[in-house]
Amino acid sequence: MKKNQNALMDLLFKNLTRTFAFLVFLLLGAIMASLIYGSRESIAAHGIAFLWTNNWDPVQNVYGALVPITGTLLTSAIALVIAVPVSFGIAMFLTELSPVWLRRPLGTAIEMLAAIPSIIYGMWGLFVFVPLFQQYVQPYVIDFFEGVPLLGDAFAGPPFGIGVFTAGLILSIMVIPFITAVMRDVFDLVPPLLKESAYGLGGTTWEVIWQVVLPYTKTGVIGGIMLGLGRALGETMAVTFVIGNAFNLPSSIFSPSNSIASALANEFNEAGGMQKAALLELGLILFLITTVVLAFSKLLLLRLAKAEGTSH
Repeated sequence: MKKNQNALMDLLFKNLTRTFAFLVFLLLGAIMASLIYGSRESIAAHGIAFLWTNNWDPVQNVYGALVPITGTLLTSAIALVIAVPVSFGIAMFLTELSPVWLRRPLGTAIEMLAAIPSIIYGMWGLFVFVPLFQQYVQPYVIDFFEGVPLLGDAFAGPPFGIGVFTAGLILSIMVIPFITAVMRDVFDLVPPLLKESAYGLGGTTWEVIWQVVLPYTKTGVIGGIMLGLGRALGETMAVTFVIGNAFNLPSSIFSPSNSIASALANEFNEAGGMQKAALLELGLILFLITTVVLAFSKLLLLRLAKAEGTSH
Protein backbone atom coordinates (compact mmCIF):
# COMPACT_ATOMS: atom_id res chain seq x y z
CA MET A 1 0.00 0.00 0.00
CA LYS A 2 2.75 2.40 0.98
CA LYS A 3 4.71 1.46 -2.13
CA ASN A 4 1.76 2.30 -4.39
CA GLN A 5 1.26 5.58 -2.56
CA ASN A 6 4.90 6.54 -3.09
CA ALA A 7 4.66 5.65 -6.77
CA LEU A 8 1.55 7.83 -7.10
CA MET A 9 3.29 10.74 -5.37
CA ASP A 10 6.29 10.38 -7.68
CA LEU A 11 4.01 10.43 -10.71
CA LEU A 12 2.18 13.51 -9.44
CA PHE A 13 5.43 15.30 -8.69
CA LYS A 14 6.85 14.43 -12.12
CA ASN A 15 3.78 15.72 -13.93
CA LEU A 16 3.64 18.85 -11.77
CA THR A 17 7.24 19.79 -12.52
CA ARG A 18 6.69 19.03 -16.22
CA THR A 19 3.69 21.36 -16.18
CA PHE A 20 5.78 24.15 -14.67
CA ALA A 21 8.45 23.63 -17.33
CA PHE A 22 6.00 23.74 -20.22
CA LEU A 23 4.29 26.77 -18.67
CA VAL A 24 7.36 28.81 -19.63
CA PHE A 25 6.91 27.90 -23.29
CA LEU A 26 3.22 28.72 -23.08
CA LEU A 27 3.99 32.16 -21.63
CA LEU A 28 6.55 32.89 -24.34
CA GLY A 29 4.12 31.76 -27.00
CA ALA A 30 1.34 33.87 -25.52
CA ILE A 31 3.58 36.97 -25.45
CA MET A 32 4.62 36.52 -29.06
CA ALA A 33 1.05 35.85 -30.18
CA SER A 34 -0.23 38.98 -28.43
CA LEU A 35 2.53 41.10 -29.99
CA ILE A 36 1.82 39.73 -33.45
CA TYR A 37 -1.91 40.27 -33.03
CA GLY A 38 -1.48 43.81 -31.71
CA SER A 39 0.90 44.79 -34.49
CA ARG A 40 -1.03 43.15 -37.35
CA GLU A 41 -2.17 46.51 -38.74
CA SER A 42 1.40 47.81 -38.95
CA ILE A 43 2.70 44.54 -40.39
CA ALA A 44 0.05 44.64 -43.11
CA ALA A 45 0.69 48.30 -43.92
CA HIS A 46 4.52 48.39 -43.90
CA GLY A 47 5.56 44.81 -44.54
CA ILE A 48 9.20 43.81 -44.21
CA ALA A 49 10.27 47.33 -45.25
CA PHE A 50 9.41 48.42 -41.71
CA LEU A 51 12.82 47.10 -40.65
CA TRP A 52 14.87 49.46 -42.83
CA THR A 53 12.57 52.47 -43.16
CA ASN A 54 14.13 55.60 -41.64
CA ASN A 55 10.97 57.53 -40.94
CA TRP A 56 8.77 57.92 -37.88
CA ASP A 57 6.01 60.43 -38.57
CA PRO A 58 2.78 60.10 -36.55
CA VAL A 59 1.28 63.04 -38.47
CA GLN A 60 1.64 61.31 -41.83
CA ASN A 61 1.02 57.89 -40.23
CA VAL A 62 4.29 56.54 -41.64
CA TYR A 63 6.56 54.48 -39.42
CA GLY A 64 9.89 52.68 -39.68
CA ALA A 65 12.04 50.79 -37.19
CA LEU A 66 15.54 51.51 -38.52
CA VAL A 67 16.40 54.23 -35.98
CA PRO A 68 15.23 52.34 -32.86
CA ILE A 69 16.88 49.12 -34.02
CA THR A 70 20.16 50.92 -34.73
CA GLY A 71 20.06 52.73 -31.39
CA THR A 72 19.35 49.52 -29.49
CA LEU A 73 22.20 47.61 -31.14
CA LEU A 74 24.69 50.49 -30.84
CA THR A 75 24.05 51.20 -27.17
CA SER A 76 24.22 47.49 -26.33
CA ALA A 77 27.47 47.08 -28.27
CA ILE A 78 29.04 50.09 -26.53
CA ALA A 79 27.91 48.74 -23.17
CA LEU A 80 29.56 45.36 -23.81
CA VAL A 81 32.79 46.89 -25.13
CA ILE A 82 33.14 48.82 -21.86
CA ALA A 83 31.62 46.33 -19.42
CA VAL A 84 33.31 43.07 -20.47
CA PRO A 85 36.95 44.05 -19.79
CA VAL A 86 35.99 45.91 -16.60
CA SER A 87 33.98 42.93 -15.35
CA PHE A 88 36.79 40.56 -16.25
CA GLY A 89 39.28 42.68 -14.31
CA ILE A 90 37.03 42.92 -11.26
CA ALA A 91 36.30 39.18 -11.26
CA MET A 92 39.98 38.33 -11.63
CA PHE A 93 40.93 40.68 -8.81
CA LEU A 94 38.28 39.21 -6.51
CA THR A 95 39.29 35.60 -7.16
CA GLU A 96 43.05 35.78 -7.71
CA LEU A 97 44.61 39.02 -6.45
CA SER A 98 42.44 40.56 -3.75
CA PRO A 99 43.35 40.17 -0.06
CA VAL A 100 40.96 37.85 1.72
CA TRP A 101 39.65 40.60 4.01
CA LEU A 102 38.68 42.75 1.00
CA ARG A 103 36.86 40.13 -1.08
CA ARG A 104 33.57 40.08 0.81
CA PRO A 105 33.00 43.87 1.12
CA LEU A 106 34.11 44.51 -2.45
CA GLY A 107 31.92 41.71 -3.79
CA THR A 108 28.98 43.04 -1.79
CA ALA A 109 29.54 46.54 -3.19
CA ILE A 110 29.54 45.18 -6.76
CA GLU A 111 26.33 43.25 -6.11
CA MET A 112 24.67 46.36 -4.67
CA LEU A 113 25.05 48.04 -8.05
CA ALA A 114 22.67 45.45 -9.46
CA ALA A 115 20.06 46.34 -6.84
CA ILE A 116 19.90 50.03 -7.80
CA PRO A 117 16.70 50.74 -9.82
CA SER A 118 17.30 51.65 -13.44
CA ILE A 119 15.48 54.96 -13.07
CA ILE A 120 18.09 56.02 -10.49
CA TYR A 121 20.82 55.32 -13.03
CA GLY A 122 18.90 57.39 -15.56
CA MET A 123 18.42 60.33 -13.21
CA TRP A 124 22.06 60.23 -12.14
CA GLY A 125 23.12 60.05 -15.77
CA LEU A 126 20.95 62.99 -16.84
CA PHE A 127 21.50 65.38 -13.93
CA VAL A 128 25.07 64.54 -12.87
CA PHE A 129 26.99 62.69 -15.56
CA VAL A 130 25.64 64.42 -18.68
CA PRO A 131 26.61 67.99 -17.61
CA LEU A 132 30.10 66.87 -16.58
CA PHE A 133 30.55 64.84 -19.75
CA GLN A 134 29.26 67.70 -21.92
CA GLN A 135 31.52 70.31 -20.37
CA TYR A 136 34.72 68.52 -19.46
CA VAL A 137 35.05 65.35 -21.55
CA GLN A 138 33.17 65.39 -24.83
CA PRO A 139 34.70 68.62 -26.28
CA TYR A 140 38.22 67.31 -25.72
CA VAL A 141 37.42 63.90 -27.20
CA ILE A 142 35.92 65.54 -30.30
CA ASP A 143 38.98 67.78 -30.73
CA PHE A 144 41.40 64.90 -30.12
CA PHE A 145 39.93 62.69 -32.86
CA GLU A 146 39.21 65.51 -35.31
CA GLY A 147 40.80 64.73 -38.67
CA VAL A 148 41.58 61.11 -37.78
CA PRO A 149 40.21 58.76 -40.48
CA LEU A 150 37.07 56.91 -39.36
CA LEU A 151 37.51 57.86 -35.71
CA GLY A 152 37.04 61.55 -36.52
CA ASP A 153 33.59 60.85 -37.93
CA ALA A 154 32.71 58.40 -35.15
CA PHE A 155 33.40 61.02 -32.45
CA ALA A 156 32.19 64.10 -34.33
CA GLY A 157 29.32 66.44 -33.58
CA PRO A 158 28.37 69.10 -31.07
CA PRO A 159 28.88 68.20 -27.40
CA PHE A 160 25.29 67.61 -26.33
CA GLY A 161 26.26 65.32 -23.46
CA ILE A 162 23.29 63.07 -24.18
CA GLY A 163 23.43 60.58 -27.01
CA VAL A 164 24.19 57.01 -28.01
CA PHE A 165 27.56 56.85 -26.28
CA THR A 166 26.19 58.22 -23.01
CA ALA A 167 23.38 55.67 -23.06
CA GLY A 168 25.88 52.88 -23.77
CA LEU A 169 28.13 54.05 -20.93
CA ILE A 170 25.25 54.12 -18.43
CA LEU A 171 24.19 50.67 -19.65
CA SER A 172 27.72 49.36 -19.13
CA ILE A 173 27.63 50.45 -15.48
CA MET A 174 24.30 48.65 -15.10
CA VAL A 175 25.44 45.34 -16.62
CA ILE A 176 28.87 45.20 -14.95
CA PRO A 177 27.45 43.65 -11.72
CA PHE A 178 25.70 40.86 -13.64
CA ILE A 179 28.70 39.93 -15.79
CA THR A 180 31.09 40.25 -12.85
CA ALA A 181 28.98 38.01 -10.62
CA VAL A 182 28.87 35.22 -13.22
CA MET A 183 32.59 35.50 -14.01
CA ARG A 184 33.54 35.49 -10.34
CA ASP A 185 31.44 32.40 -9.65
CA VAL A 186 32.86 30.42 -12.57
CA PHE A 187 36.44 31.50 -11.77
CA ASP A 188 35.92 30.17 -8.24
CA LEU A 189 35.07 26.77 -9.73
CA VAL A 190 38.56 26.29 -11.18
CA PRO A 191 40.25 23.52 -9.16
CA PRO A 192 43.08 25.02 -7.06
CA LEU A 193 45.29 22.10 -8.12
CA LEU A 194 45.30 23.33 -11.73
CA LYS A 195 46.37 26.84 -10.77
CA GLU A 196 48.94 25.64 -8.25
CA SER A 197 50.42 23.32 -10.87
CA ALA A 198 50.74 26.20 -13.33
CA TYR A 199 52.38 28.39 -10.70
CA GLY A 200 54.69 25.52 -9.80
CA LEU A 201 55.85 25.31 -13.42
CA GLY A 202 56.85 28.98 -13.25
CA GLY A 203 53.75 30.58 -14.71
CA THR A 204 53.03 34.21 -13.95
CA THR A 205 49.65 35.37 -12.69
CA TRP A 206 48.68 36.54 -16.17
CA GLU A 207 49.77 33.24 -17.75
CA VAL A 208 47.77 31.25 -15.21
CA ILE A 209 44.71 33.41 -15.83
CA TRP A 210 45.01 33.36 -19.61
CA GLN A 211 46.10 29.76 -20.13
CA VAL A 212 44.41 27.93 -17.24
CA VAL A 213 41.50 29.86 -15.76
CA LEU A 214 39.96 31.23 -18.97
CA PRO A 215 40.09 27.98 -21.01
CA TYR A 216 38.53 26.13 -18.07
CA THR A 217 35.72 28.65 -17.62
CA LYS A 218 35.14 30.03 -21.14
CA THR A 219 31.64 28.56 -21.36
CA GLY A 220 30.55 30.30 -18.17
CA VAL A 221 32.27 33.54 -19.17
CA ILE A 222 30.40 33.66 -22.48
CA GLY A 223 27.17 32.87 -20.65
CA GLY A 224 27.76 35.85 -18.33
CA ILE A 225 28.46 38.15 -21.27
CA MET A 226 25.25 37.05 -22.98
CA LEU A 227 23.35 37.65 -19.75
CA GLY A 228 24.68 41.20 -19.72
CA LEU A 229 23.78 41.65 -23.39
CA GLY A 230 20.21 40.53 -22.75
CA ARG A 231 20.01 43.02 -19.88
CA ALA A 232 21.32 45.83 -22.08
CA LEU A 233 19.00 45.13 -25.00
CA GLY A 234 15.85 45.49 -22.95
CA GLU A 235 16.78 48.38 -20.64
CA THR A 236 14.23 51.18 -20.77
CA MET A 237 14.26 53.99 -18.22
CA ALA A 238 18.00 54.65 -17.94
CA VAL A 239 18.33 54.78 -21.74
CA THR A 240 15.25 57.00 -22.08
CA PHE A 241 16.82 59.61 -19.81
CA VAL A 242 20.14 59.97 -21.65
CA ILE A 243 19.85 58.80 -25.28
CA GLY A 244 18.18 61.98 -26.53
CA ASN A 245 14.96 60.36 -27.85
CA ALA A 246 15.43 61.69 -31.38
CA PHE A 247 14.18 59.62 -34.33
CA ASN A 248 17.36 60.29 -36.29
CA LEU A 249 20.04 57.89 -37.43
CA PRO A 250 23.15 58.74 -35.37
CA SER A 251 25.86 60.37 -37.45
CA SER A 252 28.35 59.62 -34.66
CA ILE A 253 28.25 57.85 -31.32
CA PHE A 254 27.78 61.24 -29.63
CA SER A 255 24.59 61.96 -31.58
CA PRO A 256 21.14 61.79 -29.94
CA SER A 257 19.06 58.90 -31.18
CA ASN A 258 16.47 56.43 -29.94
CA SER A 259 16.13 52.80 -28.93
CA ILE A 260 13.24 50.39 -29.12
CA ALA A 261 12.66 50.42 -25.37
CA SER A 262 12.88 54.21 -25.07
CA ALA A 263 10.51 54.69 -28.03
CA LEU A 264 7.97 52.44 -26.35
CA ALA A 265 8.34 54.25 -23.03
CA ASN A 266 7.92 57.70 -24.58
CA GLU A 267 5.04 57.11 -26.98
CA PHE A 268 3.00 54.09 -25.98
CA ASN A 269 0.88 55.87 -23.38
CA GLU A 270 -0.59 58.32 -25.92
CA ALA A 271 -0.51 56.10 -29.01
CA GLY A 272 -3.50 54.75 -30.86
CA GLY A 273 -4.36 53.18 -34.16
CA MET A 274 -1.45 52.71 -36.53
CA GLN A 275 1.05 54.29 -34.13
CA LYS A 276 0.16 51.81 -31.40
CA ALA A 277 0.44 48.94 -33.88
CA ALA A 278 3.87 50.20 -34.98
CA LEU A 279 5.04 50.41 -31.38
CA LEU A 280 3.82 46.88 -30.72
CA GLU A 281 5.73 45.77 -33.81
CA LEU A 282 8.83 47.42 -32.30
CA GLY A 283 8.20 45.35 -29.18
CA LEU A 284 7.92 42.24 -31.34
CA ILE A 285 11.24 43.08 -33.03
CA LEU A 286 12.93 43.53 -29.65
CA PHE A 287 11.49 40.21 -28.52
CA LEU A 288 12.88 38.52 -31.64
CA ILE A 289 16.28 40.21 -31.31
CA THR A 290 16.60 39.00 -27.72
CA THR A 291 15.47 35.50 -28.72
CA VAL A 292 18.01 35.35 -31.57
CA VAL A 293 20.82 36.57 -29.30
CA LEU A 294 20.02 33.99 -26.63
CA ALA A 295 19.66 31.22 -29.22
CA PHE A 296 22.99 32.17 -30.79
CA SER A 297 24.69 32.18 -27.39
CA LYS A 298 23.23 28.75 -26.61
CA LEU A 299 24.52 27.36 -29.92
CA LEU A 300 27.92 28.89 -29.23
CA LEU A 301 28.04 27.31 -25.78
CA LEU A 302 27.03 23.94 -27.22
CA ARG A 303 29.78 24.16 -29.84
CA LEU A 304 32.34 25.03 -27.18
CA ALA A 305 31.19 22.12 -25.04
CA LYS A 306 31.38 19.77 -28.04
CA ALA A 307 34.88 21.03 -28.90
CA GLU A 308 36.01 20.42 -25.33
CA GLY A 309 34.70 16.89 -25.50
CA THR A 310 36.57 16.07 -28.74
CA SER A 311 39.81 17.94 -28.11
CA HIS A 312 43.00 16.00 -27.44
